Amino acid sequence: MGTAERRVAPGGGSAARSAVRRDPEALDRDIPADEHRALWVEEPAHRRRMPDPVRTSAVRAVIIIAVTLIQAMVAFFCTMAGSWLAFPMVISSIVSTVVATWGALDVWVTRQVWNQRYGVVSDPSSTARALRRERRRARRQARATERAQERIGRRGGTGQLSHP
Repeated sequence: MGTAERRVAPGGGSAARSAVRRDPEALDRDIPADEHRALWVEEPAHRRRMPDPVRTSAVRAVIIIAVTLIQAMVAFFCTMAGSWLAFPMVISSIVSTVVATWGALDVWVTRQVWNQRYGVVSDPSSTARALRRERRRARRQARATERAQERIGRRGGTGQLSHP
């Protein structure tokens, strides 16, 4: 399918499509003309986009890790070549490894903190809500019974509702 065939006039109707001239060489010979499909099909994303703070720390970590790997390669090659730069590069690679570990942990901690602050708000199911309601009702009943017993005890009774 040629580029001209994919363009649609602002009207967007079938008249606009039929007005587009088809180039016979642009069609595949073994696929019938009515079976041509678009090359690019939009599909919805399966996962949501990462939150901004998490994405920022992830980008930072990737850059730090990339620099660390480059430093380690340079240190290795300097060591193989017997250069005076080998020792400083090995030391800086060790320091960079510590910093890269910190970067990876930073991504993890930032993600955990974000999930804890702004994470999924859980909507309990109706079953869970009903169970909670019953537990609350039982606690209220137990407190009311306890209060009634305390009142009876304060009046000087022996715990019975009526005196003989």
